Amino acid sequence: MAPSLSEPFSDSSVLIDFVINQGNGVKGLSEMGLKALPKQYIQPLEERMCMTNVQAQESIPIIDMSNPNDLEVEKSICEAASKWGFFQIVNHDVPVEVLENVKDATYKFFGLAAEALEWKDYLSLFYVSEEEAFALWPSVCREQVLDYMRKSEVVIKQLLKVLMKGLNVNEIDETKESLLMGSMRTNLNYYPKCPNPELTVGVGRHSDVSTLTILLQDEIGGLFVRGNDGDNWIHVPPIKGSLVINVGDALQIMSNGKYKSVEHRVVANGSNNRISVPIFVNPRPSDMIGPLPELIENGEKPIYKQVLYSDYVKHFFRKAHDGKKTVAFAEL
Repeated sequence: MAPSLSEPFSDSSVLIDFVINQGNGVKGLSEMGLKALPKQYIQPLEERMCMTNVQAQESIPIIDMSNPNDLEVEKSICEAASKWGFFQIVNHDVPVEVLENVKDATYKFFGLAAEALEWKDYLSLFYVSEEEAFALWPSVCREQVLDYMRKSEVVIKQLLKVLMKGLNVNEIDETKESLLMGSMRTNLNYYPKCPNPELTVGVGRHSDVSTLTILLQDEIGGLFVRGNDGDNWIHVPPIKGSLVINVGDALQIMSNGKYKSVEHRVVANGSNNRISVPIFVNPRPSDMIGPLPELIENGEKPIYKQVLYSDYVKHFFRKAHDGKKTVAFAEL
């Protein structure tokens, strides 16, 4: 039962019951037409987005992937991964129709009755096999997500081949491929419109724990990336048909710091609902990650130790979003 609009969520247990136990999520709060943000969602001042710190003149690189084997394209990818940690790709091998279908399926999923929203405001789909996906994933979005993942795999392999080449790792054998992309997870993220977006965040500042993240965002926007000077934030404008690529902590560690995972965040929106669909390309939980042996054999001094990937991920999820502090877990 929804609390009365005249009742503030002063009692946290009432809020938790409505959002979590009843399965309404933040979507349910948004649809109540609240005039003010519940105090539990108000972020400390230092974690709120200050728009005066947004660098309007800068943008992350946009790379045309129509000829992924072109040397200039390869150079652009490696430079973007080293300098920015983020870039957008256009004219890639994932058809626009596939991207539009998975966005439509995301809206359909979050349009279901609240009792179906087991994962509240995001649905996290760990890929093990097509058989398991057909058995366990929601039918309203299963086919579209699988198609999105299948088509994206081509692009993922193209990017990893180029990035490894930039490290003078010229062969990706089965063992190396498994280390780089042995596990994949797709999220369907839903950010409902917010009564006081300036007081909260959609997602706090963090870097991803992945090797790479492949992000499909809708036309609303709201993703911001930490600028190279460390003080400003850069908006990542939605481009129809594009995919946003970012380096994750695992690749920063495996590249011995050449490629950089970068802080990013999502702002809340007071006017529109927003969705995004990231694919997290990860090592397997049982993998040890550290600087690739080829780099050390070539004389580089390691700046990271070998860590069990599942331990690294547990360390990330054990705490609130806190920028890039997780990487210190792997530092020597």
